[in-house]
Amino acid sequence: MTRVRASLIAAARGLYLAVATLAGSITLFVLSVVSIALIVIGVGVFTTPTLLTGVRKWADLRRAQAGAWSGVQIPTPYRPFPPDLRRGITGLVERNSLMLKDPATWRDLQWLLVDMTAGCVTVIFAPALPLYMLYGYVLALGVWEPIYDAGGGEWYGFIHVTSQSDANMAALLGTALGVVGLFANPSLVRGHFLLARTLLAPTTSMRERELARRVDRLTETRHDAVDSSAAELRRIERDLHDGAQARLVAMGMDLGTIEAMIEKNPAKAKEMIAKARQNSGEALTELRDLVRGIHPPVLAERGLGDAVKALALRLPVETDADVELFGRAEEPVESAAYFAVSEALTNTIKHAGADRVWVDIHHTDGMLRIAVTDNGKGGASIGAGSGLSGIERRLGTFDGVLAVSSPAGGPTMVTMEIPCELS
Repeated sequence: MTRVRASLIAAARGLYLAVATLAGSITLFVLSVVSIALIVIGVGVFTTPTLLTGVRKWADLRRAQAGAWSGVQIPTPYRPFPPDLRRGITGLVERNSLMLKDPATWRDLQWLLVDMTAGCVTVIFAPALPLYMLYGYVLALGVWEPIYDAGGGEWYGFIHVTSQSDANMAALLGTALGVVGLFANPSLVRGHFLLARTLLAPTTSMRERELARRVDRLTETRHDAVDSSAAELRRIERDLHDGAQARLVAMGMDLGTIEAMIEKNPAKAKEMIAKARQNSGEALTELRDLVRGIHPPVLAERGLGDAVKALALRLPVETDADVELFGRAEEPVESAAYFAVSEALTNTIKHAGADRVWVDIHHTDGMLRIAVTDNGKGGASIGAGSGLSGIERRLGTFDGVLAVSSPAGGPTMVTMEIPCELS
């Protein structure tokens, strides 16, 4: 029964794929080719991005079906759009150019052509085998006779049905075809998806180009990280020199003076002791603040979620922190994520004019995803001196990405993603 059920499910899926292929793939292929041809006169610039986006969604649907129905995994090969892609007509032209320069776009169009020909032929056999078997039984039940009497020369496969014995042979042949379908149908559907994978999956050259692009980006962000680390070390050295160190030196001089005058002028010595105690307390406070800036204790002890919640409590605007993490990331990733959130919140307080902020942190599909949203005036962009470039460099060290959506008038959403696993 399990095999029969699997065969019937495969037949139903094959019928769906055949119909979808003829309806969807043909339509998208024709419209896309016409739209690309119309780029020459300018009309295609406005229609091509929309149609190619539709093609990508259609291909992504087939990728999802391949994994869910036959266990055929087809990775997505599309190049990501830059986060600072402009809006309006200029952005549409840029998007059109980027999509046409992506080799995956042309492979999608090739797939549509193959899908509506060889792909359809391959998968149509899955529903055809059980349906043709049923037709053989229908002929054997006597339907062959009125067809023959009406002057029809009915053929069932290679059998010319002119008598009941011929109809019985047709039913026997149909049974054989049904048995073939019983074993072959899942393989036919899987073969359809394997054929699709030859064009929808990234090629070796595409993977190599993507790997080279990521290596270049990681190299650049590593250099930025080294520069940032050197600058951070200089800041710490400067803070120690100008703050805690100066106070400790002053306190040491005061203690020397107190030692010299404690017997001659006890009242003055007592006053200087109080001052030294005050300096020591201030030095301790500065050292604590400095250490908190390097690596907050709550981050080390409680993890990213509680550290961000504690950070939100110190903000002068109402801040909601929604954290859903079932484990902890590695310490460098947690630190980078914490300071990225801290910088994004600082930007919000300084520039957005918002009175409410939302922070959402969760982990899905091997990716730590963070969104910082405010109801401020908007207009933020990477590279505009808002500190977002620093966040992008910080995340880039871990192959993370930053995206900013900030239309004029708000709201602003800063989205961060870092690939990592939770313990």
